This record gives sequence, C-alpha cells and structure tokens, in this order.
Amino acid sequence: MPARPATRECQPNIGCVTNLPLPRFVSLKGDEGNARRGPGLTHRIDWVFTRPGMPLRVTAEYENWRRVEDQDGAGGWVHYALLSGVRSVLITTDMAEFRDAPRADARVVAQAEMGVVARVLQCQPEWCRISSGGERGWVQKSAIWGVDPAEIID
Repeated sequence: MPARPATRECQPNIGCVTNLPLPRFVSLKGDEGNARRGPGLTHRIDWVFTRPGMPLRVTAEYENWRRVEDQDGAGGWVHYALLSGVRSVLITTDMAEFRDAPRADARVVAQAEMGVVARVLQCQPEWCRISSGGERGWVQKSAIWGVDPAEIID
C-alpha cells in the first residue's frame, strides 16, 4: 500500500498558506482588483476594488488567493499579487483630526474627510500616526478602519 502524503494541519486564526494571522489587514496594491466568487480565474467577478492603497481585511487563504473584505463587508477572492503588506487605513468620521501627539488635548495639525485613504506609520493602543496628502499626525483609532482595536504597529 503506498504511503499517503502528509496533510498539513491548519491552526485556528493562522493562514494555512502564509502562516500569517487571520484575519489581518493588507492594502490594494494597484488601481484595481477583481474580487471573485471563489478562488480562481473561472469564478465570476462579484466586486471590483478601485481605490489604490485601500485597506482590506484578509479572512481566508487558498493557494494564491486571499478572501478579502472592505469596511462594509463587500469583497471576495483576490489574487495575492494584487495585495500589499503596506498598511493603510480609511478615515471613517467626517473631518478626522490629525494631532501632533497621541492625546486628545494635543494640537490639531490637519484634518481629513471621511473616505480618505491614509498610510499607517505607527499605532499605539488607542491612536495611530498616519500620513495622507503630505500631512502627518495622530488620529484616534475610533476614526479609522484598517487596524485592530488593540493592535500596536512600530
């Protein structure tokens, strides 16, 4: 009787393909990314992401495909080559305030409208330092989507 190949055991909350945490955040690498009903080119396109750098949450992995969703839960299976590990966030409140320190009483240095995509520079438990349109500052996590509540990024 031939030996059966070893099957790889997947760990809870860890991607079987990458061994990275699930769920996790990534960003859209290019200008456009097709989200398909299933992991493969034969599956129908259900959604097209069109915002470069947009944060997406990876919820599953299958070979070269990642199941992703946006802040509204829309998404599908996207080829890994369309995704980047560069972290970004989406401003979710109107006129989010960028502050010069991670404190509510710190000086406001800029503001960003709802829907702006910003790059993550650093995160503490309640604040993230982000960059958008040449402006940098600390924004409360409650005003952004693309990082987990307790996530720390150095």
